[in-house]
Amino acid sequence: MLYLMLAIICSASIALIFKYTEKTNANRYVITSANYFIAFAISLFLIVSKGLLSDVTREISFIKDFSLLSNTNEHILSPYSSILWGIIIGGIFGSFFFLSFVYYQKSIKENGVGISGTIAKLGILIPMIFSIVIWKEFPSPIQWIGILLSLVSILIVNLSQKSLEKFDVKPTILFLFIFGGMAEFSSNFYQKYALNEYKDVFLFALFFVAFLISIFYTFRKKGEITKKDILTGFAVGVPNLFSSYFLILSLATLKTSVVFPIYSAGSIVLINIGGFLLFKEKITRKNQVAIILTIIALVLINIQ
Repeated sequence: MLYLMLAIICSASIALIFKYTEKTNANRYVITSANYFIAFAISLFLIVSKGLLSDVTREISFIKDFSLLSNTNEHILSPYSSILWGIIIGGIFGSFFFLSFVYYQKSIKENGVGISGTIAKLGILIPMIFSIVIWKEFPSPIQWIGILLSLVSILIVNLSQKSLEKFDVKPTILFLFIFGGMAEFSSNFYQKYALNEYKDVFLFALFFVAFLISIFYTFRKKGEITKKDILTGFAVGVPNLFSSYFLILSLATLKTSVVFPIYSAGSIVLINIGGFLLFKEKITRKNQVAIILTIIALVLINIQ
């Protein structure tokens, strides 16, 4: 639960940094590129400092090692296979990370923060459904109540009559839901089969691929590159990396269907509290209700 709390703090930090810069005419591609650059750079530093790639021998072929996964739920990939798995999954899901980041910023511009925040957070339904269907991770009845309360709090805090009137089903909204959900699912997909010791390799591949795609679009759009946008990207990149880092660690001991609702609802609570403390934003009555529901959900989900 400690790792989940740390992941929530990192996730909320990203939104608060964006809130700080939301009134500036920023270049979203420069911010995104700088964000992924610092994220993969820190991952690479952790790989080298820990010596993760040294003394790793190929004890069994990756194909044979991976085939054993279907025979037993207890099998975990070897160090060599875990590294390859991290590179493969990180490479595939890196594109989802980039696209979810871009479509989140696009959706805020088109649909407002309320709807965009709701859709982005409800993307957690994708890893929740996958975990139940693929790995049979069924929550207990009490945990189900906690999960539903956390989902309700997400809707309460983001939706309003004004945002619903403005809402129009656009491709941006659909893509945000899919790409955001798949990006969240990546950590779970890696963690289920590989050794956690090699998560830095996965995170490096994830953010490096996202960086390559992002830098391509940055130069293709030929927008202005400012020092402020680069620094903003760096500031976002650190919590972006560690939110995934701690999320992987939390998934090692908690069910996916429990982790993601609390991860999203908890982030919303901290964003509201941070907005109140840092930007003097009043916590509205509905947000107060959402915070109370999230706290209740946390208690229920922790009841075994």
